Amino acid sequence: MGADNKCGHPLLRGGDAKTERYTHGFSASQMAALTALCGALVPSLPPDRRNGHYHPEEDSGGDGDGNKVVEEFLLASAADPPVPGEVAELMSRKCPPEALVLVRTVLWLLGTRLGSLALCGARCLSRRFPFVRRFDELPLEQREGALRWWSRQTLLPPLRMFFFVTKVFCLYVFYSWTDENSKNPHWRAIGYSPSLADDEPAPAEPERHEKRPLDDGIVETTKENDASLPALLAEKGLTVADDAARNVCSVECDVVIVGSGCGGGVAAAVLAGAGRKVVLIEKGNYFTARDYTAVEAPSMEQLYEGGGFVSTLSDTVLLLAGSTVGGGTAVNWSACIKTPDDVRGEWAREQGLPLFATDEYAAAMDKVFERLGVTAGCAEEGLQNKVLRKGCENLGYKVESVSRNSSEGHYCGSCGYGCRTGDKRGTDSTWLVDAVSRGAVILTGCKAEKLLLERTGTGGAGGRTKRCVGVVARSTNPAITRTLEVRARAAVSACGSLLTPVLLRRSGLSNRHIGKNLHLHPTALVWGYFPDTMPDLKGKMYDGGIITSLHKVEGVPGAPARAILETPAMGLAGAGTQFPWVSGSDMKERMLRYGRTVHLFSMVRDRGSGTVHGERRVAYHLDATDRENMREGLRRGLRVLAAAGAAEIGTHRSDGQRFACRGATEAALEEFLDGVDVVRGPQSKAEAWSLCCTAHQMGSCRMGATARDGAVDARGESWEAENLYVCDGSVLPSAVGVNPMVTIQSVAYCLATGIAESLRRGSVPEKI
Repeated sequence: MGADNKCGHPLLRGGDAKTERYTHGFSASQMAALTALCGALVPSLPPDRRNGHYHPEEDSGGDGDGNKVVEEFLLASAADPPVPGEVAELMSRKCPPEALVLVRTVLWLLGTRLGSLALCGARCLSRRFPFVRRFDELPLEQREGALRWWSRQTLLPPLRMFFFVTKVFCLYVFYSWTDENSKNPHWRAIGYSPSLADDEPAPAEPERHEKRPLDDGIVETTKENDASLPALLAEKGLTVADDAARNVCSVECDVVIVGSGCGGGVAAAVLAGAGRKVVLIEKGNYFTARDYTAVEAPSMEQLYEGGGFVSTLSDTVLLLAGSTVGGGTAVNWSACIKTPDDVRGEWAREQGLPLFATDEYAAAMDKVFERLGVTAGCAEEGLQNKVLRKGCENLGYKVESVSRNSSEGHYCGSCGYGCRTGDKRGTDSTWLVDAVSRGAVILTGCKAEKLLLERTGTGGAGGRTKRCVGVVARSTNPAITRTLEVRARAAVSACGSLLTPVLLRRSGLSNRHIGKNLHLHPTALVWGYFPDTMPDLKGKMYDGGIITSLHKVEGVPGAPARAILETPAMGLAGAGTQFPWVSGSDMKERMLRYGRTVHLFSMVRDRGSGTVHGERRVAYHLDATDRENMREGLRRGLRVLAAAGAAEIGTHRSDGQRFACRGATEAALEEFLDGVDVVRGPQSKAEAWSLCCTAHQMGSCRMGATARDGAVDARGESWEAENLYVCDGSVLPSAVGVNPMVTIQSVAYCLATGIAESLRRGSVPEKI
């Protein structure tokens, strides 16, 4: 791609562009301890320290050059610059406050002799004066031993949490770091060769400046200032009042929507199509296919909430949520599955929400499929889906093809970093295009701070005591100091299940269901290693469509599936953070096999739920039934991998649980599977632990037949404030049980149609 950028923000590129001094605030002794820690997690391995399990000739054909780059990788260490400094910088920006305090405290202790003795024990003792060594003075074997001890601590969970946090950040930085050419020096050794933007010829100059699909409606606040913003808003057809005395820029419209993803994009298209002037507020930036690079670190930073470093308070579940124009639809994995009939019936009968049993809702799902251009076939599957299909077929299990919002020939494995082919159709290339063509305006780089609420006196419709008249927002651009007030006849919160409850609570709403009933579709991973000598299973795990097949782990006849097996997208750095660490040499061996290590995940429709307490403050625990269902899914996934021909299989449990399949008996496999379990995260008291992941957040402001049952009514309107609606995954009554994109868009379509009808009838006032 070319160097020119119309977006007004950094391109999605890698490279060590950091020229300013680090601002992490770690002391010299803390950095010495952290450097020694990084060097133990990813050590330089002399020949006598290598496991000997990996043979590069298996995957490279034994060429000498291939062996040389493997040797260079094995000799590399995360103690070498710039890794420790980058780790400290990233932790200082991404760690929750409590975790950062823990990291700083432990590193401070490790920077002293007494602290090292207390945390590492007899490993620090020496026969020479001063008889106690600091952590950074310990030999590699002793540092690795300390890390293993910390990782298995049951009496001191904070020490295990420290290990987990530093392991994640160190491995992420080491494997995601790229030079000025967006390349990592060790990718070739690992066999990681994604199709990067820099590998392609730059487009011709006139093409670089071609108009983007949303340009007519986009106002990128990161490019503006206090003087230019009001004029640009007026150019877009908005009524603007610049109040310098209050340092406020006020805008008037019919409907203001916070968020541009599954819910917000659909709502904007429907309401703009009904002739209403719509303003969307989106804190992320606008990218098109030409901006995406598939480079992991900058893509995660600019496209995901918290750069992908958001987890529950107990660190048991990693939460992935899109944070860009298009929201999750810009980075999801294309799976398009309609709301299951049994779930629709449950919501209609048990939750008292008849919408889900109506022809109107069925028609909305059809409309969503049509607008997204959903296709049912797949011209060619990638390695991971081939393995899932082959293993299931060998065992006699049913495999279902997954419809996608792309062409049947879509073979992009990097859609999780934005679809560079432009084939995947998220809201940024469908519904938002419709909205902009009908006059909608999208403010990017702009974060909603609170809702504008007024008292209604004796109580309005349905006993509501408040009325929403707009949204207060602020640009993330420091050059814009003025607050933005978007005043509207109706407001829609569509910022997702993690942030909609935060916005509502921050604005003074108090319904007890706001933030409650959060469902996550928690997933756990299993893996299988497939040597590159299998003629029917060629390719790399990151090639091809991400989800094109699934298998349902059925329960008793007539009951819903206990779990679903699908395949994930997993970048190199993501794999490094997910793999268990038992030693530096074991981790390097795992990474050398990355390209041929197939992953499956077990996803459950969780009956248990969590709570959103604030921004990036989410509490969640698996209940016993969900845990057992996930365990059954993991066991089934391991069987599938073994049946497909894996040489070795395993889980991501912290003790490195794995099983060699070649030559093993069925009885031995069953014995291994009996030991597979879903264990809690690093703060648990179990000696071994693992993480769950989720990209599906639902239900934190659920729809209810009464205010006692939910945060919003069956029309999506708040039970507390008139003219305030929620149109995102947070309104879902419970977990869907399948990839929820189509369900969320279908619900938003129905709710937005109702809002448009209310505006037409005049039940929403003409004047604010």
